[in-house]
Amino acid sequence: EEKMLNVIGLYLDPPQNAIVLSVDEKTQIQALDRSQPELPLRSGNAKRLTATYKRNGTVSLIAALAVHKGEITAKPVKRNNAENFLKFLKKLYKKYPRKHLHVIVDNLQVHKHQIVSEWIQSKKRITLHFTPTYSSWLNQIEIWFNILTRDVLKGGVWHSKQQLIDQIKEYIATYNRTRAKPFEWTYIG
Repeated sequence: EEKMLNVIGLYLDPPQNAIVLSVDEKTQIQALDRSQPELPLRSGNAKRLTATYKRNGTVSLIAALAVHKGEITAKPVKRNNAENFLKFLKKLYKKYPRKHLHVIVDNLQVHKHQIVSEWIQSKKRITLHFTPTYSSWLNQIEIWFNILTRDVLKGGVWHSKQQLIDQIKEYIATYNRTRAKPFEWTYIG
């Protein structure tokens, strides 16, 4: 309960001169290509795709939602590991100078790795906040991952892994330019 209240407190009443970032990874995004083109539409029938497909690789995405702005920062990575997570934290640290970063993450071992912990301890402007176990719903980036899945990934067709990465990057740029705003967050205790 203490961890939950800590995260909710950051959402509802952030500290002065701080940025609250909800961070997580979406792993194993598959670049699927259909074995045949989309079947033609017929009156009264929904979009039809063949059940067979070709795999063109996978990509993982590390993303951060600036909770009170709605802006997304993301980086496609080949593997979800502590080194890539640390590189992403360093990117966020540079992106928001002179602000204290409150980074909300889940309990994945990558987030607690020794190299991450040592780097965090050497910095004064960053604090990690861990969600309670089995409470990924509490991390607002999960809401955005659902939006990404609905808008881009579900039913998508990509002829290469790079085409998938390019589409995700373009979607994020467009989202930040046209749709980014804070999610309405309410809590009744």
